[in-house]
Amino acid sequence: MPNQDSKRVHCFVSGRVQGVWYRKSAQQTAQSLGLSGWVRNLDDGRVEFVAEGTADKVDALLAWAAEGPPGAQVGNVATEAEDPTGRNGDFDVLY
Repeated sequence: MPNQDSKRVHCFVSGRVQGVWYRKSAQQTAQSLGLSGWVRNLDDGRVEFVAEGTADKVDALLAWAAEGPPGAQVGNVATEAEDPTGRNGDFDVLY
């Protein structure tokens, strides 16, 4: 059961975000924040991720996502709120 401060987002990141270590950097950032979820490349050149945790930590990941790793050129981060699941776990890179 999620606590009242839980937040879950489903995001689509566009721009120059593939081939610049965006997924791995997102995973490392999310893990350092204690978030659960996943990240993957899409065939259309975007990166998609789902992240869940406390609202402040999810917001910190969203702030990072708008910049990305060195070499990325983020054009847009489209974010959809989802109901938190309350599941804790890893933040995985999906292939």
